[in-house]
Amino acid sequence: MSSDCELCNFRNPKGAVTAVIIQNGRLLMLKRSEEPFKGMWDLPGGYMQEMETPEQGILRELKEELEVKSKTTFIKCFPGYGYWKGDKFPIVSHAFLVEIQGEIKLNEENSAYEWVPLKEIESVAFDSNMDILKFLKEKFIFDLDRIRELVKQLDPSAEVKEQSLYKAVLGGYLATEYDNGILVGMGWAFPRQTLLRKQAIVEDMIVDESQRGKGLGYKVLNSVIQQAKADGVEVVELTTNPKREAANKLYQKYGFQLHTTNHYLYKVI
Repeated sequence: MSSDCELCNFRNPKGAVTAVIIQNGRLLMLKRSEEPFKGMWDLPGGYMQEMETPEQGILRELKEELEVKSKTTFIKCFPGYGYWKGDKFPIVSHAFLVEIQGEIKLNEENSAYEWVPLKEIESVAFDSNMDILKFLKEKFIFDLDRIRELVKQLDPSAEVKEQSLYKAVLGGYLATEYDNGILVGMGWAFPRQTLLRKQAIVEDMIVDESQRGKGLGYKVLNSVIQQAKADGVEVVELTTNPKREAANKLYQKYGFQLHTTNHYLYKVI
């Protein structure tokens, strides 16, 4: 390789990791005790080390900053800029949804922490974190109690966990219907690539008992299917209880065809 290789002049981004830790709709924020942005609220995270994967980096940073154990789910990457001693340089932050275990014990990098309602947060240190915040506000603000009420109408024994809700948002397509600001209908489609084709499975289709007969189920179903279609899905499938007459009529009206098969479930846990 030539000694004057142009690679040395590229503005290559530096790898960073960021933790999104949400409990009861509140985002964990840390107050920075160091420059840059000293005294501003920040998200947990930092720069990746040499030969470190993003997953290893975020686990290490959380251990250093919070003294906690963590489980992570990758969200996506967010480009931006970092700063050091007056120098501004490009970074790419790998954002992770994180579940933590243990009591938070801050190190010297941060002076305080707070759990802040996601919908109330206006700013955060670093432009990449601002983009992460915008993403979270678009995707992760829910009336969790209302969702639980709706799901109970579908399955009285079901338990909706907050972290499972966020992971479902990341892993699928969500459609919702509101009436005067109140959630009255929702449905999901989860894509998967099989050996033969890209498929999606429709799950948790529900319209509030007081709102049925208004065509909301059709609107929810059409929304998730159109999202799946735009994503290149070839086949959409679903299952429903034969006793749910309205639901079965809806699926047949939309064009679903009954597929005779044995549907097995194996409970791992």
